[in-house]
Amino acid sequence: MKLKTVFATAMLVVSASAWSTASAQETTLKWYGHAAYALTTPSGKVLMIDPWLKNPLNSEAKDGKDPVSAIPKVDYILITHGHFDHVGEAVELAKKTGAKLVTNFELGTNMAKVLGYPKEQMGFETLMNIGGEITIADGEVKVAMIPAIHSSSIQVPNSGPKSPDLIFGGTPAGFVLSVKNGPVVYHSGDTAYYSDMALIGEQYAPDVALINIGGHFGMEPAMAAKAAAATKAKLAIPQHYATFPVLTQDPNTFKAALAEKGIPYRQMRPTETLTFTGKQLKSLP
Repeated sequence: MKLKTVFATAMLVVSASAWSTASAQETTLKWYGHAAYALTTPSGKVLMIDPWLKNPLNSEAKDGKDPVSAIPKVDYILITHGHFDHVGEAVELAKKTGAKLVTNFELGTNMAKVLGYPKEQMGFETLMNIGGEITIADGEVKVAMIPAIHSSSIQVPNSGPKSPDLIFGGTPAGFVLSVKNGPVVYHSGDTAYYSDMALIGEQYAPDVALINIGGHFGMEPAMAAKAAAATKAKLAIPQHYATFPVLTQDPNTFKAALAEKGIPYRQMRPTETLTFTGKQLKSLP
């Protein structure tokens, strides 16, 4: 009897330990300014989204510092559309880290052909299109490609006087990332507001929405708040603002519009990292 009791107690301790480890799994989200984020999963997989790391807001790119050299690991690079301020340093990062490319088929193909993104780091398992879902990171992350109303083109390096400066960048998009034992994250890309955003809320109801608020090239702050409400975001974070003079400089209009709708708001500082335990933000001052 005593042996059985000891065994049972040991099993309870092991089970409690396993539960504690599982419940303590963390996902981090770092903002580099503009639309650039790094999401690190509980198992340590790194997803870089729209990696324009040399944008003016990123302190890690100032005073002669190279932000690419400071990043030791990237497993996947996700690109919402082909504009330079979203493709950013994707090719440099890919060559350094071996990161696979997740984007639409046309943009991926043209990034390989024109920009030199390694062809072997993309393929049918990662190139996709709107409406599709793929599972990456050894099953830890499900990626859904979401419609975005915008444009998409690639800037051609060293284009001649009779060659185009821009070529087709496929259909612009956003992403919903569903992390196993972590949050559901929606990155809006540069979309305008559209009423079918309600479908994002019905299907995914993201724990955190990274929403462009800069106006001019995308949503104005009031419409961005409407988008947060439509997607049923549990937390809204502004992005794609204050980088250029033509963009919205102050996110307070967005904050006020969210408050009217009862949606929690968080303004991240460039290079700030948020940590989620499961789906919950660890601290929200």
